Amino acid sequence: MLLGISPEMATAAYRMGDSVTNIATPLMSYFPLILTFAQRWDPRFGLGSLLSTMIPYAGAFLVAGLIMVALWVALDLPVGPGVGVYYDLPPREAAAVAGPGGVAR
Repeated sequence: MLLGISPEMATAAYRMGDSVTNIATPLMSYFPLILTFAQRWDPRFGLGSLLSTMIPYAGAFLVAGLIMVALWVALDLPVGPGVGVYYDLPPREAAAVAGPGGVAR
């Protein structure tokens, strides 16, 4: 917020970055299912084969996501209802009036 980016935009950018790695991790919910189906056609297909197959897709998702976030910020599209990309800090007048310990003078 101090950098002028709304918390909603920061969350959207984080979720884009997090989703890139979800496809190439053994913690993905469909990982065992995909591995089982792949081993039906190639019994030697293992964990490393599946990860090395998913890495190019993760790279493509990263490039597409970065372009999408960059365009979102460049065009200043709304992130949600009444929420923009940028955040304006409230004026510091209230802090100037209050004395030490937050007590107004």
